[in-house]
Amino acid sequence: MAPESITPIVDDAERRKIINRLRRLEGQIRGLQSMIESGQECDAILTQVMAAKSALNQVGLHVIGHAMKRCLIDEEATTRDEVIDEAIRVFLKYSSCVK
Repeated sequence: MAPESITPIVDDAERRKIINRLRRLEGQIRGLQSMIESGQECDAILTQVMAAKSALNQVGLHVIGHAMKRCLIDEEATTRDEVIDEAIRVFLKYSSCVK
């Protein structure tokens, strides 16, 4: 696998799972907008912001996991070390934004 390539999500079930999570997150964001428009308390809004951030982080971790699984079955990698190096590269590159 080339150092900057990440396998796209081609499995339909996997893609649907991620899209469903993003749609739920979209609903959460709309809910946040409504909360702000209706003058909800800051504490309640911040609680929902944290929940939305957590949901987005979960989507990111799910995609990271998918990418790591894909690199573990990469047919171009010739050695175990190459496969492990690629999995570590993927994890480090994308996990830094998930906190």
